[in-house]
Formats: sequence, C-alpha cells, structure tokens
Amino acid sequence: MLAVLKESAQPMSAQEISARISKEGGGAWLSTVYRILELFVEKKLAIKTSIMNSETAVYELNREHHRHYAVCIGCHKMIPMENCPMESFIPRIKDKDFQVIGHNLEVYGYCKDCAAKK
Repeated sequence: MLAVLKESAQPMSAQEISARISKEGGGAWLSTVYRILELFVEKKLAIKTSIMNSETAVYELNREHHRHYAVCIGCHKMIPMENCPMESFIPRIKDKDFQVIGHNLEVYGYCKDCAAKK
C-alpha cells in the first residue's frame, strides 16, 4: 500500500487503493486497507483529507509538506494548488493563548471539462 501511495501523483480513496492493489495481482479486504491507512496517518506516513462534507476521504503520502486542492463538484477531480493560501493569513482569535498547529482549506468549483458541460 505504501508503494501505491508513493507512485500516485493524486490523493486516492481507500477503494481506489484497494482496486490498484488487486489490479497489480495483490489482494486485501477493504476493511484492511482502511485500517492500514489509518495506521499510516497515525504514524504520519500519510495525510488524510475529507472530500466535500462527505464520508469519502482520500489519502496521500506525507511528503513533509501539506498541499491544498481545488475540488471539482461535478466529477470530484482534485487539482493541486501551487501554494498555500494560508501562508500570509494571520487569524484573529479572541483567545490570545490559542496555539494554531494546522489548518484545512477547502476550495470547490468546476474543472474546465465540467464547466463546459454546464
């Protein structure tokens, strides 16, 4: 499974990872794939991202930097952003002792293929 994540340029769902393993001649129950992915996340080997307020999540190899994606609401394609829009953002938090340790940014829209179909 780690090799599948290493080879993928895009985040993958557990179902996609399971299908790729099966296609390459391996086999694993989907529940096992989920358990291993959660272990990878716990050990910081992988990053888990939820998609558009759904129960679907995608996983990618933790390459020691986080990425953000624009997600097409038509086909669910994930397009990587070239930068982190939060780099220059300074949050105003009433609790001055609050320590920010991370963030999650969701950007939604239509890819050019789905926009052309509208």
